[in-house]
Amino acid sequence: MTDNNNGQAISKKDRQHFIRKHGFSIFMGLIIVILFVSPEAKSWTIRQLMRTGLYNVKIEKENAAAVPQLASGFDFEDESGVIQNTASLQGKVVFINFWASWCPPCRAEFPSIETLYSKFKNNPNVFFLMINEDDDWVAGREYLKKKSYITPMFKTRSAVPANIYNGTLPTTLVLDKNGKVVFRHEGFANYASEDFISQVNTLIKQ
Repeated sequence: MTDNNNGQAISKKDRQHFIRKHGFSIFMGLIIVILFVSPEAKSWTIRQLMRTGLYNVKIEKENAAAVPQLASGFDFEDESGVIQNTASLQGKVVFINFWASWCPPCRAEFPSIETLYSKFKNNPNVFFLMINEDDDWVAGREYLKKKSYITPMFKTRSAVPANIYNGTLPTTLVLDKNGKVVFRHEGFANYASEDFISQVNTLIKQ
């Protein structure tokens, strides 16, 4: 009995010592596992990074010549089944974003796009072309509903030029009123900064 009790005491003491020694590593390991498993946890972590301002973006005129152009338009469809071509959007500033509900970086930047959309949703000179890359409408629609997002959702109905979208999510572009691509960015970013909003306003006035 005494031996067993001593054995239990030693075992418990060893466990406590192990936890004290390796507790931080265990905690970090759990965090890493959660981040790998949960898209929401990943997107939350990315959003915290975005708060630093390091992922603010701007439309840089000096780099305009290096931005790939949309040589030919592509067809897209809204949730009502209406199909249009991007060429029909000339005369408007067009914000294009390729996203998917399962994509953590897309989830991370979506609140900033919602903020941007809320600024311009009633402006007839701006069009938000949010291209959903989920396998079907349902997944994207349910995600927007769950988050109470109001940005419109579209699907492509013809091939998108590879120099514009090569499958990287998220990918974002801005077209000026002449249909020229003035901004292209792969990866997550903050589109709700005062500078970016101001630059969109400048494009509208041109």
